[in-house]
Amino acid sequence: MFLNKNNKLEALVGPNSEFKGDITAHGSLRIDGKLTGNITADSVILGETAAVTGDIKARCVVIGGRLDGNITSDELVEIKPTGRLLGDINTRKLAVAEGGVFEGRSLVQKDETKVIDFPSKEAAVK
Repeated sequence: MFLNKNNKLEALVGPNSEFKGDITAHGSLRIDGKLTGNITADSVILGETAAVTGDIKARCVVIGGRLDGNITSDELVEIKPTGRLLGDINTRKLAVAEGGVFEGRSLVQKDETKVIDFPSKEAAVK
C-alpha cells in the first residue's frame, strides 16, 4: 500500500489475536484482529477482519475493517469498500470508496502554501 524501504511493517496483530492497550510503532502497523486502545504509528492498515476501538494518530490510515474512534492523519485517510468508520477525521486527504461507511465529522485541511519573503531592493543594496 504505502510501504517502501524506509517505512517497513513494524507490527502486526493477526486475525486470531486480541490486544488491549495502546500501541506506538515507528513504521507501519497492520491490524487484522481485535484491538482496544489507541494507536500511534507512521502508517496504519486495518485489514478486512480488523475491529478497533480507540483513536488513531498516523501519517496515513487505510481502513478495510471497523474502527470505532477518531483519526488524526497528517496525509491521507482511505476507507475501502469493506471499511466502516464511526468517528471523526482530521486529515489533508480523505477517500471513501463506494460501499465504505463513514459516520462522523471530517475536517479536511487545505495544504498550506509556503510564502518566501525576498528582501526589498533597498535592503539588498544596503
